[in-house]
Amino acid sequence: MSQMLAGKRGLIMGVANERSIAWGIARSMAEAGAELAFTYQGEAFGKRLEPLAASVGSDFMVDVDVTDDASLDTAFEGLAARWPTIDFVVHAIAFSDKSELTGRFLNTSRANFKHSMDISAYSFIEVARRAHPMMVDNGGTLLTLTYQGSNRVVPNYNVMGVAKAALESATRYLANDLGPEGIRVNAISPGPMKTLAGAAIGGARKTYKHTDQNAPLRSNATLEAVGGTAVYLASDAGACTTGEIIRVDGGFHVLGMPQPDHL
Repeated sequence: MSQMLAGKRGLIMGVANERSIAWGIARSMAEAGAELAFTYQGEAFGKRLEPLAASVGSDFMVDVDVTDDASLDTAFEGLAARWPTIDFVVHAIAFSDKSELTGRFLNTSRANFKHSMDISAYSFIEVARRAHPMMVDNGGTLLTLTYQGSNRVVPNYNVMGVAKAALESATRYLANDLGPEGIRVNAISPGPMKTLAGAAIGGARKTYKHTDQNAPLRSNATLEAVGGTAVYLASDAGACTTGEIIRVDGGFHVLGMPQPDHL
């Protein structure tokens, strides 16, 4: 992956801490030669992000609320003032009320359904709308993160599964809209990972253990593996890949049932 992104610049959205998938991607992209800018939401996350951003040579961080159009406008105006063009954006943003990530999907509230869809799916469209003018001259890559709960029932994933299904559909529609401008749009679908977001889902430890024991590679995804996939997609090697959901889950998605030892 050495220097595959040399000369490229991009925005990373959604780093919560050093265990975040977004951070694994950012670190891999920096190692591949990319210049990075970051967004965060709120002072607490900003304090966590600052030393991480500095460690990859970035001094551009902006506080963004993706449910607020004015906040998004300010962020992208600031980014454009520094870099007239960018080569990629990584959207690693999702949210749902933790209390609704246990039990039955049937009990999803209207308010949390709307809030989850807004932050976890619609925000990618808003980000794409603002990023694509900065990519039209040379093309670019938009990346987001999803999970197999979008198309298979995963206990306790609930409304997030529906939001990820919407996000994946948006990825395909955006790929079609932006393809003529040379902009590629893809999603990466890791298996369960030990992240701050993943820990909010009921039964997360059991889910992680189950996939680790049963995936064909007998392993969950690593930050390095997801980061390497993002580097490929954002690099010139990914020039003809768009509208895809790239699975990085040790092969778990191919299974019809657990391995014999775990039936």
